[in-house]
Amino acid sequence: MLVFSGNANLALAKKICKHLGIRLGKALVGRFSDGEVRVKIEENVRGKDVFLIQPTSPPVNENLMELLIILDALKRASPKRITAVIPYFGYARQDRKDQPRVPITAKLVANLLTVAGANRILTLDLHAGQVQGFFDIPLDHLYAVNVFLDYFKKVKLDNNLVVVSPDVGGIKMARAYAKRFRASLAIVDKRRNSPESTEVMHILGEVKGKNAILVDDIIATGSSLVEAAKALKIAKAKRIYACVTHGVLSANVIQKLEDSFIDFLVITDSIPLPKEKQSKKIKVVSVSKLFAEAIKRIHQEKSISILFDSIRS
Repeated sequence: MLVFSGNANLALAKKICKHLGIRLGKALVGRFSDGEVRVKIEENVRGKDVFLIQPTSPPVNENLMELLIILDALKRASPKRITAVIPYFGYARQDRKDQPRVPITAKLVANLLTVAGANRILTLDLHAGQVQGFFDIPLDHLYAVNVFLDYFKKVKLDNNLVVVSPDVGGIKMARAYAKRFRASLAIVDKRRNSPESTEVMHILGEVKGKNAILVDDIIATGSSLVEAAKALKIAKAKRIYACVTHGVLSANVIQKLEDSFIDFLVITDSIPLPKEKQSKKIKVVSVSKLFAEAIKRIHQEKSISILFDSIRS
């Protein structure tokens, strides 16, 4: 087994390798003078089981092109199998035609990955589950809920918990979290005035006097979570936390978070957190052990369903 990485999240790749007890594979991944991606795999991969770690997080197009070109370089070196490990799958929100004359970019990316050389995909908390069906190759879908559960156990919150979905679309995820956290469930019913803003209408479920945990897969602008937290505070929730798998964290989101009713936000390291986006309100938990275990099981031809069967049900 060999594990390689692009530049998108080297820190996570190194953590995964540490859990696996192996070194990170040697590869040159840089740029030519004109900005084009330059790749050279610097060790023999012929007949090997290869794993390539590269989230397609911002800058999305740079990281996606790196991923595709590294896949092509590996494919041409005749490995036994290439598994693309994509902790954050960019473009997953463009999963359907919701307007005339718009692309289904998630399907396009799936096609590109397959053509580039991926034989298998390993990813985490896809924004849209139907993206799994866009691939003609096997895809293993991991969930971060147990990683968050371990964190909140250490924080030692009281048992008076309610898991809250910030919108109707997140009910399935929130229900899974409520089951694992042994908490009640609530939903924030909202309507968007524009893609960048949200208007909270009302809350379905009892939150008064409870510690609320907002759950979502992605935080970008932060509008949904901030407005949901405001609604929860008005409804007299005791304390408000948020756990979100992928911290995309677009411009101004840190200030929104600092000014919000959210006590703290927990994200994973599926996407690197640069210094300029760090905050006392943001806690980071690692999914490296989860990915390492999944990689080990794939390499050993073992089922990985044990990692998430209790979550899917």
